[in-house]
Amino acid sequence: MKLSPQWLREFVDVKVSNAQLAEELTLTGTAVENTVGDGDAMIFEMEITTNRPDDMNHYGVAREISALYDVPLKAIKPKLPAVTGLAGIAITIEDGHGCARYTARVIRGVKIGPSPKSVAERLASLEHRAINSAADASNYTLWEMGHPTHAFDLDKLEGAKGDVRIAVRRARDGETLKTLDGVERKLTREDLVIADAVKPVALAGVMGGFDSMITDATTNVLIEAAWFEPVVVRKMAKRHGMHTDASHRFERGADFGATLLAADRVAELILASAGGNLVGAPIDVIAREMSRPPIMLRCAEVKRILGKVIPAKEMQRILGRLGFGLTPNGDDFTVQIPSWRLDVEREIDLIEELARVHGYDKFENSLPPYVGAVVELPGAEKDARMRSTLLALGYNEAISLTFISTAEAKFFSPALALTIANPLSDEASVMRNSLIPGMLGMLAHNLNRGVETVRLFEAGNVFEDAASGDFQRKRVCLGATGQAIAAGLHQQARAYSFFDMKGDIETLLMPFACNSLQFNPEIVLENRYHPGRSARVMMDGVTVAKFGQLLPEVATSFKMRQDVFVGEIYLDALYQRQTRNIRYVALPRFPAMERDFSLLFPDTEATRFEKIRGAITGLKIPELRRVDPVEVLAGSGVGWKKDPPKQSLDGAPSKSVLLRVTFQSSERTLREEEVAQWAQAIVAAMEKLGGKLRS
Repeated sequence: MKLSPQWLREFVDVKVSNAQLAEELTLTGTAVENTVGDGDAMIFEMEITTNRPDDMNHYGVAREISALYDVPLKAIKPKLPAVTGLAGIAITIEDGHGCARYTARVIRGVKIGPSPKSVAERLASLEHRAINSAADASNYTLWEMGHPTHAFDLDKLEGAKGDVRIAVRRARDGETLKTLDGVERKLTREDLVIADAVKPVALAGVMGGFDSMITDATTNVLIEAAWFEPVVVRKMAKRHGMHTDASHRFERGADFGATLLAADRVAELILASAGGNLVGAPIDVIAREMSRPPIMLRCAEVKRILGKVIPAKEMQRILGRLGFGLTPNGDDFTVQIPSWRLDVEREIDLIEELARVHGYDKFENSLPPYVGAVVELPGAEKDARMRSTLLALGYNEAISLTFISTAEAKFFSPALALTIANPLSDEASVMRNSLIPGMLGMLAHNLNRGVETVRLFEAGNVFEDAASGDFQRKRVCLGATGQAIAAGLHQQARAYSFFDMKGDIETLLMPFACNSLQFNPEIVLENRYHPGRSARVMMDGVTVAKFGQLLPEVATSFKMRQDVFVGEIYLDALYQRQTRNIRYVALPRFPAMERDFSLLFPDTEATRFEKIRGAITGLKIPELRRVDPVEVLAGSGVGWKKDPPKQSLDGAPSKSVLLRVTFQSSERTLREEEVAQWAQAIVAAMEKLGGKLRS
């Protein structure tokens, strides 16, 4: 937002330079991000927070300067001639929720033309082009005191020959309105409009109508200044895809008490530039009062929060300059909130006002007293371990937006997503129910900037529309593409693969106690992962992770042309488990014995290695140390001797597995006969799975 320091100085007499003014304003929270130009032509580029619409104008910032330097604030007092006749305007507010106050003034006999040079140049300095004397008067008032206004051509309103009826109402089915930008807009019952006796003439708080706009032929003007409900204006602006200076302020909360002053100021400027006669008294219709209850400000609480005694006189000075009304109440104050400070609702808000204007640099650099104890959040230790392990594995931590599109939510997760009532955009209209869309966006961002090898992780929450009311779930998402990290100095570079991610996830799950850990190679989501390169990780029968290679068409939709691997770890399920106790075990003094088993199995899902290993470990042999697959062969020739059989292994396709089983005791040397006995038990267990020793 651009503001002119010369314009500010019309309301406050300060002697400091523009540079010093910019610096000291910024220290109070009214930030001047940059300055453009120098001398009288200097412009402040300001960053006004959305909760301070009262500062989105010169008079509001001048009020801040008044409090900062303890100088008087010159009031805006329009000088208007005596009125003649009657306005002949009837105003009705049919929707008191959408419009709490509507003020109007009438000027007749104007001659519309260019604005005075001073007005046009001042608007141009803020990058606003001059239009005509009436429109410029409205824009000038907006930037001067912050309240949006609008001027209608009175003769283009229905009933202009007699009493003109203005109604603030909801649009009716089938009504349309051509706005000032020349667009014909279809209205709904959700739209709040300004209407004459027949038709809508403006979209309330957003934009006026094309058919009633001021032109060079206009001779009679109706000036509007109103207060519209912020939520109503915000929804209308979003629904019609519009964002105007007026809607920007109404959406954040305009000043209920400024409508009459704003209308008078616009009238003063029009009369000065276009002539005419001010007709009738102002019409000021109030549908509902916007009174604010007073707030008790306790001096003891000011000291407790700020750690410093601010004298009562200083508090009265600061808050008084900012427009607050203070009434002593013993050692404390009853504070009346001005109509333009919608952000002040509690005592702590008043204390913040005192602190920022008094000067944060004037407080001692010390922490407030605290008598409680620091309580570690549940899972904090596990979170720290998970994060440190991921960093050690070569992943970099990243953070994405919490919002995703509806299409992404449906595509990447079966869980119902929570829709945002007031989304930032269609691409961010729901709360994320998966971390994968954000991860893919971050991977693509790096790849599109020449980073060919990327390994990222994000720890965060996903949100699901659950019937239980527990909407939040903890997740960790991994994303990787490009080359794998070399295991040795002389290892040849290779592409990151499914097994690299599988190994990383095994490493992450290793600290958690379980009886069985299985990687189920079923397709987790058929529309997302590559068949045969995806897995569901089961810990004692509970799903704790899913991962795999994205289908090429999915990766391409995110503008990635290389293999991409992603996975999600379900921390809410994983953290239900205890971590393993790390124990030192001395290296055994006795030798290990290995036995190899060459077996034929049916090539089915029932004979995956997880089941084979589970059957062997299920024998509960105390001296069993390892079960390793040395070699796996599959194909039409597996199981042949000299001549190919029509079908192998009872009619089913077969695979050959070479297993290496290691036995070792920490107390004695194993005997050959007991190892042979264990070997027979292993062969019997394999036969129960449908396998047999190769001859």
